[in-house]
Order: sequence, then C-alpha cells, then structure tokens
Amino acid sequence: MRKKRKYKGTEKFAERMRNIQEETKAALQKAQDNMKRYMDRERGEVEEYRVGDLVLLSTKDLKYHMVGRYTEKFMEHFVGPYKVKVIIFSNAIELELPSTIKIHLVANVSQMVTY
Repeated sequence: MRKKRKYKGTEKFAERMRNIQEETKAALQKAQDNMKRYMDRERGEVEEYRVGDLVLLSTKDLKYHMVGRYTEKFMEHFVGPYKVKVIIFSNAIELELPSTIKIHLVANVSQMVTY
C-alpha cells in the first residue's frame, strides 16, 4: 500500500489562494459600497403618489409625440394635470392621458410633478 505524501508546495499554494480570495472579496465589497454610496447621493427622494392624484407630465421627452404642437420653442415644460389611474411600482405610474398624446400610458415618476 502506498502512503499518501503531503507536498510542502500544496499547502503554501492553498493558503495563497485563500488569501487572494479574501482580498478579492474585500475589493469587490469596497467597490459595491462605493457604487451604492455614489448612486444614493445622485438619487433623490421619490414622491409618493396615490390613485386619483393630479400630476403634471414633463414634455422633455414628448416633443414629437404630441399632436398639434409643432414648435419646440413655444412648447410648455409640463402639460396636464392628468389623473393617476394605477400605481404599478413606486417609480412607474399609469396616467389617464388624452388621445392627443401618443405615448404609452405608463410613465416614470421622474417625469411628473404634483399638481
């Protein structure tokens, strides 16, 4: 029967790999914390809306989707007020929009202001 031999190099190699793995985990955690801190600083407080609230909708991304408004120069910054129909998520709300606005009924709260 053969006897199992331990090589000195394998123990050193395993220890070195454990150290590298711990350093890598620490570096990834630090990067994740930095990204979270940066995003939390950029992100503002989200206003809570309820069904039936009236909101104004930003025209920033609607310039070419609004029928009857041809000139960007004279276009309003916000249109509305429109009624909140359904709250899908805390940041996505379905509005009751008129047929003159040719967009999807669900809008992001960053495009709305309370009326």
